[in-house]
Formats: sequence, C-alpha cells, structure tokens
Amino acid sequence: MTETVAKPDADADKRQRDTLDKLLARAPVVATGHVTLAGGRRLDYELNAGFMPLTAGGVDAQRGEPQGAVFCVAYTVPSDKPRPLCFAFNGGPGSASVWLHLGALGPKRVAIHDDGTMPAAPYAVQDNPLTWLEQFDLVFIDPPHTGYSIAVNDEARKKLFSVDGDADALAEVARVWLTRHKRFGSALYLAGESYGTTRGAAIADKLQGLGVSLQGLILVSCAMDLQSLVFMPGNDLPYALFLPAFANAAQYHGRLSGPIAASPQAAREAAEAFVNEEYLSALHAGARLDGRVRARVEKRVAELTGLPRALVQEKNLRISDETFFFELLRDVGRIVGRLEARVTGPMAASRTRTWEFDPGIEALNAPYTMAAMAYFAQLGIGDDTRYEVLNFEVHKTWNWNRGEAKGNGFGSTAVDLARALRRNPHLRVLVASGRYDLGTPYSASDWSLAQLDAPADVLGRVTHRYYDAGHMMYTRSADLQQLKNDLAGWIG
Repeated sequence: MTETVAKPDADADKRQRDTLDKLLARAPVVATGHVTLAGGRRLDYELNAGFMPLTAGGVDAQRGEPQGAVFCVAYTVPSDKPRPLCFAFNGGPGSASVWLHLGALGPKRVAIHDDGTMPAAPYAVQDNPLTWLEQFDLVFIDPPHTGYSIAVNDEARKKLFSVDGDADALAEVARVWLTRHKRFGSALYLAGESYGTTRGAAIADKLQGLGVSLQGLILVSCAMDLQSLVFMPGNDLPYALFLPAFANAAQYHGRLSGPIAASPQAAREAAEAFVNEEYLSALHAGARLDGRVRARVEKRVAELTGLPRALVQEKNLRISDETFFFELLRDVGRIVGRLEARVTGPMAASRTRTWEFDPGIEALNAPYTMAAMAYFAQLGIGDDTRYEVLNFEVHKTWNWNRGEAKGNGFGSTAVDLARALRRNPHLRVLVASGRYDLGTPYSASDWSLAQLDAPADVLGRVTHRYYDAGHMMYTRSADLQQLKNDLAGWIG
C-alpha cells in the first residue's frame, strides 16, 4: 500500500492571501465625536479604524509580503502641537482590546454593576468622562486572530503565537503606525492588561532596540512572571503568593473569624506576615517539616483561607487556585470567580469540581461583546466576519518559551522590563492591581516587581497602586475614578 503524503493546499494559501490583501486595501473608517470630561470640559476627537500590515516576525524574505493584517482603532484630539500617544492592548493570549478600549481608556465605555455581577440586556456603550484621551491620544491594537486581525497562513501563526513572535509583531505594528501617521514627535506610552503586561514589558525593550523611546509603561493586572501564577507540581511559588489574595476573598465572603475577619486589610496583612515569617519555609522544607510545625501551619492556612483544616492537610499545605474556587463556598453550592472573586456562580447540582466557566468573566463577556458590536456597527466598522473578543484557540497553541529555550514553559518578561528601565532613564512604570483578582493576584505582582534586576534608584521609577475590585478593576466606578486619578498624578 502506498503512503500518501499531505501536500500544501495552494488554493487555501491563495484564498488566505487574497483575504489579507483585501483587508489591507480597505480604506479606514473615519468618524468624529466628542465627550464631556468629568470636569465639564468638552473634548472633540477623531476616530480612525483600519488595518495595519504585519511584517515583523513573519516576512517572506523573497517576496517581502505582509504576513498579517492587524486591526487598530485610534482616537486623536486636534492639537497645534504633538500630543502624547498611548498604544493599548489586552492579553489572553487571545483577547481583543475591547476591555481597555470600552472599559477604562476610550471615550466610550460599557457600564457594569459595581459589584461585578452581570447586568441584564440590552447592552450599549455610554460616554466615559474619565477617558484617558484627556491625557494622550489612544491607539487600540488587536493582535493576530483577535478582533478582526488575521495572519496569512499556518506558518505565520506559528511564529506569531509565541512570546517573542507576538512582541516582535506588535512592536512593528506600533512602528508602522507611527510612521504612517507621522507621530514620532509624540511622547510615547504603552498600556497593557494581563498578558498585555507580559507583551508590554517585552515590547518596551524591543522598541528601545529600534530606537523608539517610551516615556511610560502602564501594566494593568500584571503577569510578567508565569511561574508566580501557574500551579503545578514542583512549583511552590504560587501557593505562597496567592495566599494573601485568598484571605482577602475569604474575608469578603464572610468565611473568616476572629481578628482577621474584621476587614479585608486585616486579612491581607495577617496572610502576608504568615507567608513571610513561616509559610515559605514550611513549603521549602517539604517532608522534612517537623510535625508540630506542620500542625501549626495547617491550622493557620485554614484560618486564613476559610477552608476546612482537613482539606489543608489533604492538600499537603498547598491550596491551589481551583481548590479555593470550588471549596470556599461548596456548602452553599457556589463557585468563586477567578478574575473577579467578589462574583460567584452556581455549581452543577452534582457539585462536581469540573471547571466549566469563570463566573467573574461570564459577567462581563456578553455585555462587552454585544456593546462593542453595537458600537462598531454604529460607526460602520466590520461586516459579517466574527470579531474575536476571546479566542481560546490562540491560548491553547501559544508557545511560552523564549528564544531557543526548551525549558519548563514559564514565560517571563520581567528581565525585559528591567533591561528597558536600565536602558532608558526616562521610562516610568505604573502598575495597577485589583485585590479581588485571583488570576494575577496583587500579592504575586508585588513579588514580581520586587524581583526586577535593577538598582534601587532605577526601581524608584516603578509605582504600584491597588484597587478594591478584580482583574478589570475599572468596572467598579470608584476604582475607575481612582485609576484615572492615579494615572493623572503619575503623569503629572
């Protein structure tokens, strides 16, 4: 029997190339608008939405043809002199930029309940008087295979769906955008959320290598060090780093007792002290841990997490994120949200421990998606093509290794940020963390920032601020206001 060897589908490649060429040939959508700022001042702006060619990280050396089309939405304010400019993106990997775009930064936003729960339809955008457009012009970038952005073929996708390929590509998109719009005279900023902070740290260093200097980098819900966030055998770091955030969430849901139940701050501070004074050394000791010490640690972990001591014992002192999500409120049949721990969702009637959905993101996904689609339709953006708000296939196929490394897959761009800070004496960093975020906990971000390899005077240019909501802390009105105040103070 003769073996059949699969051949490249030339027709499919041509169709994909034709689709790419059509997107890049489209004229951008241009519109005007205005927003009334919190102080009562009217701000007029122009919107420009269109596709940028993607060449970095995937150029065909012989043909020099673009390997992707990247969708960008820009807001600019008429001015006699160059205004500061901020490129913004979300994370995932696999997330479009609608969260920052229509959550906090843009002149329009989606209104969500302050407690993080899902509002009822219909969903629409409204004016955002706290828009960051007051501080700088804004360009929202959707990485390949998020939003309307695409790559030309499987080979290009393989390069782009990686830590380094992604950072190379988006750095090049920013460079081309600056060239086309003649904005190299502007002070430049980057803003990224979640995995957007992973890519943002890398892009800051890559842009510096291209001769493009940043004035500031804004990291929302920091995720530069995956080892601090991923629970797996042999990696004890997250068990310690998540504990203060677990205590904070347990206090919110009324599962603590005694002095630590008095306030979220009391719970956090007690957990932080315990981690530093005893928990880290207990985890490090492993099976060598003295029996009396083990009993004391079991008791304290149970007190701080609100979980049964028998469960802490069963889990060998190590409470993972999923254990916490499923067990904190098991007696009342509720799952704790990952990205917004104030929100809970109903378990199946069988009380399984199968992770089917995150109540924290479910409360936001449909409102943001439907409001974004309604807003884009109003502007004349898009067609029948699906706008990928959350593309999980991108996340599943992501290459977390750096360069030629074949290590444990714990991607990290903290070294890139430290190097960018050392290279550029004017680069300043603002980090924003939600205390009810159990995807990228504030306590893990504290650790990650403390590990940056730079002298104290350089690290003095890094500012960390905290908010009383989850991953998208700006969905809470008070935190949206605080974030804007912190941004204005940081810039000023």
